[in-house]
Amino acid sequence: MTETEPRTPPQAAPGTGGVSPAAGAATLSGHLKGYLRRLASGDLGRLPIVVGLLLIGVIFTSLNNAFISPVNFTNLIVQMSPLVVIAAGVVFVLLIAEVDLSVGYVSGVAAVVVARLLTENGWPVVTAVALVVLTGLSIGWLQGVLVAKVGLPSLVVTLAGLVGWNGLVLVLIAGRGTVTISSPFVVGITNAYLSATVAYGVMAAFVAVYAVVQLQRRAARTRADLPVVPMTVIVTRTAGVAALGFGAVFYASLGRGFPLIGVVLLVVIAAFTFVLERTSFGRHVLAIGGNREAARRAGINVDRIRIICFMISATMASLGGLVFASRLRSVDTNAGGGQIELNAIAAVVIGGTSLFGGHGKISSALFGALVIQGVDNGMGLLGLSSGAKFLVTGFVLLVAVLVDSVARRGRTRSGLA
Repeated sequence: MTETEPRTPPQAAPGTGGVSPAAGAATLSGHLKGYLRRLASGDLGRLPIVVGLLLIGVIFTSLNNAFISPVNFTNLIVQMSPLVVIAAGVVFVLLIAEVDLSVGYVSGVAAVVVARLLTENGWPVVTAVALVVLTGLSIGWLQGVLVAKVGLPSLVVTLAGLVGWNGLVLVLIAGRGTVTISSPFVVGITNAYLSATVAYGVMAAFVAVYAVVQLQRRAARTRADLPVVPMTVIVTRTAGVAALGFGAVFYASLGRGFPLIGVVLLVVIAAFTFVLERTSFGRHVLAIGGNREAARRAGINVDRIRIICFMISATMASLGGLVFASRLRSVDTNAGGGQIELNAIAAVVIGGTSLFGGHGKISSALFGALVIQGVDNGMGLLGLSSGAKFLVTGFVLLVAVLVDSVARRGRTRSGLA
């Protein structure tokens, strides 16, 4: 009786990402099956936000055709720009399972500082903007140290900051009423528009960079003998980004043109996405949000990363205040007030970043802000009250948190989280 030899599984060919060609994992159908499996296990990705944006567009366009007009499209980009800038910093704090309630009035402090320096003291723009950044870094460092080193809850620290920085805004404005900003540079941040030729050129460069990054990532995974994304998917993604980008430029050009701040937002999102997804710092942020103690035992300097995240949040809040000042062309005692900090946090959560930490992307700031500002803009066109806007925004936020909670349980059951 002879012994049966063990059967050897088919080996992957070199450069196929460690997957046998017969398995077809690097094909479009294999990629689609993998995506459907992730959906079934709770990893919903961008699906909820895409569905939400489509619903917002359909509902408000059916009620008022002006919602989808080129002029209102441009207005929407400008209106959401401060929120996107602030929310991009908030992402880092939420990813480490913390919260920053002070970003609204941090932006107010920065707006008042830059307005007074430029209007009353005649400082050079570069120096004034540098001081705004330094203000954000300092505030973020202080709050981060109190959370990471002293051990105070971030909710308490940043709530105290919300009250304290509000007081600083009132002290800095000191009975001046409204301070008008006349600096061409600051005003031009949100009020300058690109010609169609320049806008198409910038968008073409952005699409090219996106394609190169996708190809480089695929090549790196191939060299490491890891599963790779099919080339068909990369081509489809790039074509989709190009269609959206060039379509946005074309549609905006039918009105006033594509706003300069739109390009700034793309740069901010792309830069922070690189930091989060392609650097060791970004990996450490996600690791701390996933399991702080495990990250500490792995040798990550948890306190330092947490402090840096608060510094990023406050700095982006300061730059968001600069964008607010540009859009309004002035500052007053209400600078940083209203729903800014709550909208910034809501935008990040609605965009798909988990409140529980460790899961999310920088692009959630853009998509979430688009939802919030789209609802606000659409309801404004319908002449509805602020109370109605708050009710709808609160409902959208509640749904987003519910989806996040359900998806998190699904990922936990399937071993993805």
